Amino acid sequence: MSADLAVLGLGHSGLPVAQAAVAAGIETIGYDADEETVAGLNAGRPPADGTITAAGLRRMISRGFRATTDPEVLSHVRTALICAPTSLGPDRALNLDAVRATAHTLASQLRPRTTVVLESAVYPGSTEEILKPLLEEGSGLRAGRDFHLAYSPARLDPGSRRYGYANTPKVIGGLTPACTERAAAFYGQLAAKVVRARGPREAETVKLLETNFRQVNIALVNEMAVFCHDIGVDLWDVIRCAETKPFGFQAFRPGPGVGGHSVSIDPNYLAYRSRSLGYPLRMVELAQEVNGRMPRYVCQRAAELLNEHGKSARGARVLLLGVTYKPDLPDQEGAPAREVALRLKQLGAQLSFHDPYVMEWQVADQPVPRADSLYEAAADSDLTVLLQHHRRYDLQGLAAKAQLLFDTRGASPTGAAHRL
Repeated sequence: MSADLAVLGLGHSGLPVAQAAVAAGIETIGYDADEETVAGLNAGRPPADGTITAAGLRRMISRGFRATTDPEVLSHVRTALICAPTSLGPDRALNLDAVRATAHTLASQLRPRTTVVLESAVYPGSTEEILKPLLEEGSGLRAGRDFHLAYSPARLDPGSRRYGYANTPKVIGGLTPACTERAAAFYGQLAAKVVRARGPREAETVKLLETNFRQVNIALVNEMAVFCHDIGVDLWDVIRCAETKPFGFQAFRPGPGVGGHSVSIDPNYLAYRSRSLGYPLRMVELAQEVNGRMPRYVCQRAAELLNEHGKSARGARVLLLGVTYKPDLPDQEGAPAREVALRLKQLGAQLSFHDPYVMEWQVADQPVPRADSLYEAAADSDLTVLLQHHRRYDLQGLAAKAQLLFDTRGASPTGAAHRL
């Protein structure tokens, strides 16, 4: 099995770039150490998180894509992208074990003139301080001389109908100018625009800045949501008016918390790393704290709404709508719905849920009953809480059926529900 490109790590960031490469006519193989993942992909079964559709996977396979657990195929490629998953450890430090393991595997097969690009979320400096030594020691080759090494932050907007791989600029930071140009030449086949950073550290930090820009602004509107509710101001109308300003403002909207593969992780490890330098990144840490309080606030508001309508949270039938982290996708990574559900259970509420993309859902290892008939469940529940606004939800119809509707996304028509 030979190919021009190998994508190492077939998760939420690896599969999209493999899909883009196959669509561009590049012979691509996918490598993953997980046999179940590889077998599923080769059989045409897409991952449950909705990273790629079944139709999209079938098109990839029809164009020659194959996944494998055999590291020997890596010795025949010209470009290797490391898309290994990273996560937070118990001490809130970033766990790079998967990146290290992938680097060891690639190093044993690395050949001269190969271009290696790291796309995993890492600390600034990781390409040079962690990946480079592992590749050099395992291969006997020297980065920047015998093979090219670069970093490119993953920029994905899963489920977006507007932004895909081709029309999202790709940032590249190489170990040397030649490394940057080799990586840029590869990505130029996939994206309409390639942006060259000064080096790997700058490219690594781009990811953190982009994610923390969202984290801080989400925290701002979440804090404004609490403030505006307390003083009787309609925040959603405030945002509607404010976003008409053509300069100096970008609209963000509040919600029950943050989720996903980046927003809930990146600020934590950036703050952790900054403390090791002797000072905190105070705004980032405060934003994380504000956003982390939102599930608790949603439960507080839910209990208040029930109380205002003569009911107690204890024993109340509460229907949760939308338990994924993003609209119109089945991915539940970091979704605040689970914490909201746990807190409501602790208040004594009787929970059920509905999500068109999730058939089974557990909280604290206990299954939550799924509502088969959405409108009947809303009519039977004391409180219906919209946590994620999927396009399939007719909120006007739901508002007419529900005894009490609490909209945490501001998606319902004005006056149809109680909003966050």
